[in-house]
Amino acid sequence: MGSAAQLAAAALLILGFPALMSAALVPSVPAFAALTAVTYLADHYLHRKNSYLVSRLSKVRAGLSIRFLIRQLLLVLLLARLSLPDDLVFYGAIACFIAFYGLQAPHGALVTLIRNRRRMPVATRNIDLGSRIRIPDAPPRRLLHRSAEKILHLDLFAVAGILVSAELDSAVAAFTGIGLTFGLGLLYVLVLVPYVRGRRTPPKADAVLAAVDDWLACYKPETVLYFSGSKDSAYQVNMWLETMERLETRPLIVLRERVILGSLAPTTVPVVCVPGGVHLMNLDLSTVRVALYAANVGKNIHLLRVPTMKHVFIGHGDSDKLASVNPYSKVYDEVWTAGRAGRDRYAIADVGVRDEDIVEVGRPQLAPIQGRRRAPDGTRAAAADRCPTVLYAPTWEGWDGNPGNTSIVLAGENIVRKLIAADPPVRVLYKPHPFTGKVSKEAAAAHKRITALVEEAAAERADDSRFTADGDAMDEAGAELARIQARLDELAGIDRAKGDEAEATRDGIADVHRHQETARLRAEWNDAYWRSFPSYEHRVVTGARPRLYDCFNVSDAMVSDISSAVSDFIASGKPYAVTDSAGVGADEFRRQNTAVRAAVILSNDAAELGGLLDAVHDPSADPLADARTELKRYLLGPDEPKSIDRFDTAVAGLALKADARNLGHRSRLGAGNADPAETAELTNAVPGPRTASAGETEGVATR
Repeated sequence: MGSAAQLAAAALLILGFPALMSAALVPSVPAFAALTAVTYLADHYLHRKNSYLVSRLSKVRAGLSIRFLIRQLLLVLLLARLSLPDDLVFYGAIACFIAFYGLQAPHGALVTLIRNRRRMPVATRNIDLGSRIRIPDAPPRRLLHRSAEKILHLDLFAVAGILVSAELDSAVAAFTGIGLTFGLGLLYVLVLVPYVRGRRTPPKADAVLAAVDDWLACYKPETVLYFSGSKDSAYQVNMWLETMERLETRPLIVLRERVILGSLAPTTVPVVCVPGGVHLMNLDLSTVRVALYAANVGKNIHLLRVPTMKHVFIGHGDSDKLASVNPYSKVYDEVWTAGRAGRDRYAIADVGVRDEDIVEVGRPQLAPIQGRRRAPDGTRAAAADRCPTVLYAPTWEGWDGNPGNTSIVLAGENIVRKLIAADPPVRVLYKPHPFTGKVSKEAAAAHKRITALVEEAAAERADDSRFTADGDAMDEAGAELARIQARLDELAGIDRAKGDEAEATRDGIADVHRHQETARLRAEWNDAYWRSFPSYEHRVVTGARPRLYDCFNVSDAMVSDISSAVSDFIASGKPYAVTDSAGVGADEFRRQNTAVRAAVILSNDAAELGGLLDAVHDPSADPLADARTELKRYLLGPDEPKSIDRFDTAVAGLALKADARNLGHRSRLGAGNADPAETAELTNAVPGPRTASAGETEGVATR
């Protein structure tokens, strides 16, 4: 149900209809009127909350229209039981409900037609299509949003009028209500008609596709970030947006699902959403030389078939999970990894990815991750003068039920209890993976228990006299946080104001100044957030903000599982622990998972957690510090050149190979009529088999 309130509303709705029938049979007009109001309100509440029950009722043929029809039939039954079958009100009620339902078909058809005609074959952002084709304004949102509910609720006038007439024995109220219900329903239908014809409809698919091709011919994109996936996987493309903005080539983002477009984070990069495979294959992408893929999905084939560009798998994280060595990866021209570890991972897996096709480019997204905080004299800050923070960031349970996927089920409570009870004390931040509990009920239950543990410990610490905080400073930070959030909501509301897909395509051009202001405000929001509560307060952190990297930066250590979070945290150089949830043993666990070679390995009882806490409290006695430095270079590559520079260099180098391939292809096609000397010159321009240089092997590239 989602909440106790939704469960109560569902119970009222389900029990309300048998009670309505009883009230009709008695008959009792006041009871029937009261129960009618209860069922209306409960139904409306569940729809507003998008309750799971609403969709389930539709599956068992008890959908919204049926529920309204049953309520109206029970009203007719009430009139019959009141001995009014020969009264004009009785016949008027039957005629009204039949005619009212007759309006549902044209209303539903018009709404569907409007939505279909305004659905673009290609939806865009940051692309000026308005100057190339005419895209009319969207119909007022109030006409199409929850349209079925709105027209059905027009029966309220007739139902109320008939009940008043039945109670007062007067037909005036009944026929007034009947007239309002039918008249307003007819007006609703008529208001929709203009939006399915003439200049109020967007151009047809051919015109839209031609306009997009015209824009592509002018813009001449060179590097494409291609992505397909579910709404829940939008983070996989969002993590690459800033990198795409910083590329020195002309970037373009190609999406395949509308739901991803709706979940895409703000960006200044042009975006094209092409749901249809045929439409994608007909787009003019002839200027693109490099295509980057963030996920291994079936729809990648629609772009992989294009030979004039080079295809690269960049992924959405770099870890020792099996997904990081997917055999599908061998379909790409190159696979880019963060450091040498990625290259070795493929060699060990032996899934068909050749070593010469792997390029080490670092992780541009890790630039915001900071190292250990330093004291004013430049030395590492001692933990003795403050309450250190330990982040517990478990990954989710995965689809396969492997107990080694996550620590949250078997070890999570043990880890949190020991951290809360640590002496000297530490602050606990608990930030679970957003997918936690999606598959496993045990994981969902463990998450709830851990959340309760952290919140209970936070309440106890607030009453502990050993911990004090500057209330005025927190109040000031809280006020600042509210001000920043209000401005962020205002800026976000400007984008949400777009009417529908067609209107958003026409008007969805990023305002660079607003984009920059948003980025600045998010940084300020993050700073104010951490200052708005005591630095010793245990905290459960969920949602999009603060980001995981923000939690990294305020933490002195982390406990996690085998996931990209561990590889990313290594960029900070701080101590970390990883849980061997499957119980394979510390030595075997290190052998199987590169990222834990410099970690404290935890069993499910978390008995080894003291080793991590010792390193947190006394950084000078940290036995794994040097190992983490070596591992960081192995996993993520060197600090210099910067990752974004190496990434840019890799893009530029691969673009040259694409140009050479295309030139060679044209030379071979024209070899029959070309001058032999010219043909030889063009053929020699085609590069031979690629051999990894020593610099590439170490992940170092020069521009």
